[in-house]
Amino acid sequence: MEINLGKLAFDIDFHPSENLVASGLIDGDLHLYRYSSDNTNSDPVRVLEVHAHTESCRAARFINGGRAVLTGSPDFSILATDVETGSTIARLDNAHEAAVNRLINLTESTVASGDDDGCIKVWDTRERSCCNSFEAHEDYISDITFASDAMKILATSGDGTLSVCNLRRNKVQAQSEFSEDELLSVVLMKNGRKVVCGSQTGILLLYSWGCFKDCSDRFVDLASNSIDTMLKLDEDRIITGSENGMINLVGILPNRIIEPIAEHSEYPVERLAFSHDRKFLGSIGHDQMLKLWDLDNILQGSRSTQRNETGVVANDGDSDDGDEMDVDNSASKFSKGNKRKNASNGHAVGDSNNFFADL
Repeated sequence: MEINLGKLAFDIDFHPSENLVASGLIDGDLHLYRYSSDNTNSDPVRVLEVHAHTESCRAARFINGGRAVLTGSPDFSILATDVETGSTIARLDNAHEAAVNRLINLTESTVASGDDDGCIKVWDTRERSCCNSFEAHEDYISDITFASDAMKILATSGDGTLSVCNLRRNKVQAQSEFSEDELLSVVLMKNGRKVVCGSQTGILLLYSWGCFKDCSDRFVDLASNSIDTMLKLDEDRIITGSENGMINLVGILPNRIIEPIAEHSEYPVERLAFSHDRKFLGSIGHDQMLKLWDLDNILQGSRSTQRNETGVVANDGDSDDGDEMDVDNSASKFSKGNKRKNASNGHAVGDSNNFFADL
């Protein structure tokens, strides 16, 4: 299934229980489409169109069980929109001091946002405030994922580093050494033992949990095409979207390209996402199209990778604690916009206490 969005899209997200997909566009609009799961010949129907922001809508996430959509923008604002009516539930006009670039769900009542200056904030919907703020990077936040058991946020950045933010201690616990180029995407693999980062040169960097200073392995077979977005299919395989428009199935430890599974277009793939039932893989690219791929069909040619049990790399001492955990996954990246390198402490802004009052 294909949807012509008419504008360049920066983010997509699927409803957690219904056949709905949201997309944030370059003109600040938020689109919501309903698709059919049993008849792929029927065209998706647009059920909501909201002009959410005065500048582009870079990030979009369903929250509160799918009752609302949260969006972020270079206009520094975060907006909560009612899915049923399209009405504004709440707007925080100064959520960050720089462009809001990424949004992810952490728990049922918390979300995280990242901006172009490298700041990450955590918002608590119950307390209706910003509860954590981390000055983690010197450049834009390209992607964020969450290690739920350890209560830690992992983020990649245009400054070429991976950061680990400890929510319990409210501090940046660890940060990798600078890599040779920008890190654009991140996923957790191997039941939390490995962190995989995609880079601008197409190299996958693998870090062992607790040993974040330097990568333990590098996979170069995708090199020359930036890995703009990644999704974890299972603990052994990821799906990558690259600037050449290809969507690849890649095995991790052993590292190998299993096969190309789809070609979005000749233009870069901006974001990938799974539908709530994992029947569809959604992709957006610079061709202004949103495509829904039948996941079973595009994976037919690949056989499940045999699990290869690998030992955890010995701790090199850069971790405050050695906790292991099962993980949740999230992935993605965005082209950075204009940077604002103003000095910032990153504390919650004054009106944030009322942001989630109606959620």
